[in-house]
Amino acid sequence: MSSDADTIVSAIVAKWCAGFAALDAAALSSLYAKDAFFFGSNPKLYRGRDGVADYFNGLPRWRGPSATFSDVHAAQAGPDLINMAATITFDLAGERDDLVVKMSWVIIREDGEWKIVNHHASSQAPLI
Repeated sequence: MSSDADTIVSAIVAKWCAGFAALDAAALSSLYAKDAFFFGSNPKLYRGRDGVADYFNGLPRWRGPSATFSDVHAAQAGPDLINMAATITFDLAGERDDLVVKMSWVIIREDGEWKIVNHHASSQAPLI
């Protein structure tokens, strides 16, 4: 892992977790690229910042949600491209069982800022 990639990913993760804790769709969608693809916890593909905001606005309004990233791996795949993979545990304050997912992001430099251009969440449980 490159220390630059780690630093960039850590900053995005911190902002993402803060936005998720507040269920702030505007803050979360601002972390994504204009042409982002987003697969979250349902089968629909959301596109662009408006799609990302729609996804987060459509979530239940949990009282005290939090997200904890673990096993975070970041790799600089090019001068303007970072790959990230992690496990995320969503704690929904007892309103439902904790949800543990695998997450991957592709992060690009867009207009001088690092933005998530591809977001893919999948079940941690084996499918096969």
